[in-house]
Amino acid sequence: MTTAQHKIGSGFGATTTAAEVVAGIDLTGKLAVVTGGYSGIGLETTRALTGAGAHVVVPARRRETAEQALAGLANVEVDELDLGDLESVRAFAERFLASGRRIDLLITNAGVMACPETRVGPGWEAQFATNHLGHFALVNRLWPVVADGARVVVLSSRGHHNSPMRWDDVQFEHGYDKWAAYGQAKTANVLFAVRLDELGASRGVRAFALHPGGIMTPLQRHLPKAEMIERGWIDEAGNFLMQFKTPEQGAATTVWAATSPQLDGLGGLYLEDCDVAELSPEDAEGMSASGVRRYAVDREQAERLWTLSARLTGVDAW
Repeated sequence: MTTAQHKIGSGFGATTTAAEVVAGIDLTGKLAVVTGGYSGIGLETTRALTGAGAHVVVPARRRETAEQALAGLANVEVDELDLGDLESVRAFAERFLASGRRIDLLITNAGVMACPETRVGPGWEAQFATNHLGHFALVNRLWPVVADGARVVVLSSRGHHNSPMRWDDVQFEHGYDKWAAYGQAKTANVLFAVRLDELGASRGVRAFALHPGGIMTPLQRHLPKAEMIERGWIDEAGNFLMQFKTPEQGAATTVWAATSPQLDGLGGLYLEDCDVAELSPEDAEGMSASGVRRYAVDREQAERLWTLSARLTGVDAW
């Protein structure tokens, strides 16, 4: 398997902040859509983009919460979107298309992690449905107004190491494991970017997936304290036992993927720590491993996932 998954020496790293990667970049006149851009690293992504001059649309499941979090931040507007509800996705997309605007940066940041078994829509597993299918439908519905030369940035995670696509049981109908389900959803995020980049490259639209790093944000809301202690993240008093990124550092790779001229001419790649990631060794284990799994950047699997996603959602811009 030949791959462009090799570091390019960006000059940035794990401690770089979103503001640092966008310094000197003028986004005046650019429009960005950032799902979940009101909490955790999504909020820091919105701050960095607006600070560089972009106008940011933040579709949010909790609109009132989003408006409160973004109050006082210029060049931001909030709309409603529930990624687990395809009718909500359709309605948001139709409202946006009716506005007559074009999208320069489309960032699929929102997501859930390791939640209890939950079913949405026609019985879909919630992590796959929310993290992948909802964003798949959203990007496809918005595609007519994605500008030539735009970038699409898909938030994945090192969690993709936990599971490849489970083609024989994608919806976990034969036994649920929250971490395997999260892993599959994050693998799907990478595969989505790989295929989208292939389809959009003729218009200069490039797509990237990324691991933002380990950050303590509301994403951990489904994890009990005992489990975080067991995983060695915190002690009994709640003190961190490992090095976590700040939200400002966690948003850096997203903002770098969306704006950096260092990525011009590239696409369909998985990024981490503000650089292109290397392929993971075959014997790498779990979420402690770095880099990207071969199965997550496999073009045949990416095309297979696209076909499945289009069938499930009934949406395909191509």
